[in-house]
Amino acid sequence: MKYRELFRTAKDMTQNAYAPYSRFKVGAALLTSTGEVFTGVNVENSSFGATICAERTAYVKAISEGFREFEAIAVATSDGEAYPCGICRQFMFEFGDHLKIITGEDEDHINVKEITELLPEGFRL
Repeated sequence: MKYRELFRTAKDMTQNAYAPYSRFKVGAALLTSTGEVFTGVNVENSSFGATICAERTAYVKAISEGFREFEAIAVATSDGEAYPCGICRQFMFEFGDHLKIITGEDEDHINVKEITELLPEGFRL
């Protein structure tokens, strides 16, 4: 799957986000190394610490299906460009330091960065 298509999938997912508090809807589309795509959305909670980001939703879905190797993740919002939060960056880094992160204003204006650009010194045990 091309990065532009992955971004489009993430953007389409924003409509399924549950964001009654921030109204900041996020969608994610995670590409495995074997070509499968898992999607996710942010799911807010009135106990804010219980909120889960779209990126981690996609990862948890993929991991629960047995996948552990990922090529890229696209992150899109209902409101412009946004990058993964710090928790998500570390979460994704756990599964490899060659992940491509795709963001952008729209599918015609995407940016691609390596996870190590966003988290240059990720934590490892």
